[in-house]
Amino acid sequence: MNDPNRTVLGGAPVADPNRTVMGTAPSLNTTVTIKPVQCPVCKSFNPPGLMFCNDCGLIFELALDGNAFGAPAVQLPVLMEPGGREHQLRPGANVVGRQGDVVVEDTRASRRHCQVTLNPDVITVEDLGSTNGTSVNGERLGVGEKRPVGAGDKVSLGGFELALVLPGEASRTVQAMGGRTTSLAAPPTVDQTVAWLVLPDREVPLPFGSVVFGRRDGNDVVIADPYVSGRHGQIDVTDEGVFLTDLGSTNGTVLNEVKLVPQVRTKLGPDDVVKLGAVEIRFRFRTP
Repeated sequence: MNDPNRTVLGGAPVADPNRTVMGTAPSLNTTVTIKPVQCPVCKSFNPPGLMFCNDCGLIFELALDGNAFGAPAVQLPVLMEPGGREHQLRPGANVVGRQGDVVVEDTRASRRHCQVTLNPDVITVEDLGSTNGTSVNGERLGVGEKRPVGAGDKVSLGGFELALVLPGEASRTVQAMGGRTTSLAAPPTVDQTVAWLVLPDREVPLPFGSVVFGRRDGNDVVIADPYVSGRHGQIDVTDEGVFLTDLGSTNGTVLNEVKLVPQVRTKLGPDDVVKLGAVEIRFRFRTP
């Protein structure tokens, strides 16, 4: 006789392979956010994928595998002022003036004075209707006139002169064309250069006074390298010698394999080697 109060164990439930299982439909409103990279030093935000901070130059770790930081930087033509300050030109159109892509702090220049265009095969200069006019090698351009230029050509903004320097051309000697004697517009002055800052691509004269160098435009000497901070260091030339000061740069300044203490002035000698990350600079002194 079966006990009605007895518990009878049955088999495991069998899943019906023909049963339709309803899942969650994909959402079309889901937004994938790409966050910018915040620099831990200057707290500025940078677009994703940059190897270094666009503001202070801090190198971001794990940005790229391998020896990506040792890759050579792309060199572009520059416009050089008489004092050695350089303005890097980018591919395409570059407006030059007191409020252009290339900022010239001279009252003779208009806000939008001229335009320098870098094409793959030629570099041209065009006057944009400036007040004091644009000249190339002493020849004034008409408004809207485009003139091809090359290495060593002089572009005058109403009397303020800029020289076009191409990569690899900075150390070449520019020879005068023809055999005629050129008259002097002004009497010669005494050269006050005490030493020269020797960079990988050029030499910058150092007269008495202070010279600030860094990666940003606006420095006396612009070093376009990601290891260099926007305002990296200062060189002081005095009667006592040539001194170097790190202005609190992000990646530091190394003198003869020793890292300098920020804001401390250090005297330099003719055999000293200074490293700004991967950039090596030296100093050449005038011989008595």
